Amino acid sequence: MNKNSIIFSTTLNFLITFILLVMAFIFLFSHENSMKSEQIFDRYKPIIKMINSKKNHFDEDFNKNLLDMNYKIFDSKEDIENILSTHKKIIFTKANKHGDFFKIFQIDGKYHLLFDRFNKQILIKDLESESFTNSTYIIFVFITLLLVITFLYIKTLKKLLPLKELKDKVINLGDEKFDFDFYTSSSKDEVALLANEFRKSAIKLKNIKESRNIFIRNIMHELKTPITKGKFLLQLEKNEENSEKLKMVFNKLESLINEFATIEELISQNKVLDKKSYFLEDLIDEAKDILMLDESCVFCEYENIKLDVNFKLFSIAIKNLIDNAIKYSSDKKVVIKTNENNILFINSGKKLQGDFKNYLEPFYSKSSKDSFGLGLYIVFNILKANGYNLLYKYEDGKNIFTIQKG
Repeated sequence: MNKNSIIFSTTLNFLITFILLVMAFIFLFSHENSMKSEQIFDRYKPIIKMINSKKNHFDEDFNKNLLDMNYKIFDSKEDIENILSTHKKIIFTKANKHGDFFKIFQIDGKYHLLFDRFNKQILIKDLESESFTNSTYIIFVFITLLLVITFLYIKTLKKLLPLKELKDKVINLGDEKFDFDFYTSSSKDEVALLANEFRKSAIKLKNIKESRNIFIRNIMHELKTPITKGKFLLQLEKNEENSEKLKMVFNKLESLINEFATIEELISQNKVLDKKSYFLEDLIDEAKDILMLDESCVFCEYENIKLDVNFKLFSIAIKNLIDNAIKYSSDKKVVIKTNENNILFINSGKKLQGDFKNYLEPFYSKSSKDSFGLGLYIVFNILKANGYNLLYKYEDGKNIFTIQKG
């Protein structure tokens, strides 16, 4: 373990606290036992003085007085040995230079006072022994504090553990490895907030990286057609008509570059779009202008409804749907219809194979010939940003793509 880490420092603090707590418990327990012995001795001082004053001469009246005070005296050597042969605990002991001694035992919860004077033993039993110990309370407080400290340590450790995971993920992030599971929490502490913000940043960086890759691939994918047209025009005779067509090619290239920049920004930042109300016909005309296609390829059978959308992006989505419909149709034509507020793009062709959701991923294809490139992926993201869904169904040999309000 790294000795400079927060987790190591927290664990070390817990161990130091635990050791200090144990030392405090041992000291208090020892002190309690010492105080207990002194309290017991102080309690029996009057009895000790009474016994010492008799000098081992006890009559019936004295024994009766002791019994009235709930003390029972044993002066028979045999009785004393029988009692002391059982399990006993020494509470207090005191001896003098003459060899006499005095001891206090606890036997079966009762205190016994043993006098050994003038080579004679006398044992007095306290019939109403009381407990003088606070040990139970000390042990209870010790266990309670230990449990509380351990609980706080474990709770703190759980809150700090994401930092270790966060360190490992930062290393992965530096290597552009964004596909990882990470700690999520609804807690509001600083570590949880940091972890959640890191997770959001990782997702955002992943989206940015993905959008950059898509941006580059899309440039190669989409610019191929106008570049090919431009090369062809350069080989033709230079006249006003060809010059105008060449100019249109460059306008197309500029339009595509602006289109890619807008898409990249949309995917990477999830920006709030500036939406206004536009007629469907204007959006379709813009899409056809971007494509530079023959009008005969598109059959318009729609009502000129109004849509609350971002004009530039929504035109790009329509452009991609028209382009794919023509490209993958058997007759190279597309029909655009409306059904209430839904917009339908219909073409003749084979049914899409597999789950339609897969086609919304970049460059998904069942085979190299059937790749939809980035078209549907861009369409899906643009429609989603504008509050629309993209649906698909196949009926009577027709592929039907539907733009539906979400």
